[in-house]
Amino acid sequence: MNKVISHSLFTDFDIDLFKAGKHFRLYEKLGAHLISVDGVDGVYFAVWAPTAHSVSVVGDFNFWSQGEHLLQVRWDSSGIWEGFIPNIKKGTTYKYKIQSNNDGIVTEKADPFAFYCEKPPHTASVVWDLDYNWKDKNWMETRQNHNGLDKPYSVYEVHLGSWKRHAEENRFLTYLEFAEDLVNYVKETGFTLLVLNPQ
Repeated sequence: MNKVISHSLFTDFDIDLFKAGKHFRLYEKLGAHLISVDGVDGVYFAVWAPTAHSVSVVGDFNFWSQGEHLLQVRWDSSGIWEGFIPNIKKGTTYKYKIQSNNDGIVTEKADPFAFYCEKPPHTASVVWDLDYNWKDKNWMETRQNHNGLDKPYSVYEVHLGSWKRHAEENRFLTYLEFAEDLVNYVKETGFTLLVLNPQ
């Protein structure tokens, strides 16, 4: 029996933008979102899988069982599968189990719109939110003086996982551990723009 409630965060306008390739805030719609439906807390899931025969959400909450939490494909031929699963909480690990229309191949996929994911070697997505409280008011007020579009810039693109590791513990550094060394390095070498690639 499917334990997914039919629900959508998409409006008709969202779908029109999506189909035109002009929806610039898809992270607010696709992925996993902690919401309440009829007074019940849970998670709304949405993923674009246009060639899928079926899409299930699997995770630690259902022992990674395919078919127990089936998403429904939207009627509008957008290729988006969606649904609300009650009682899932922040920190729950999950993937999409997708059965393809091409030879019935079944694969498990991480959520490309996940706000959080497990650290390697684990590969699941993690239900999370974007409730970070930014503390950059002073920078935002002076940014134009230091980082105007008419100013010269020099970009340093870095993959955090390979830039530096904790030698004694043989692990990735945390973002707080990166902050001091990486910022000092970028300042010392004269870069004005830092691009962080995911770990």
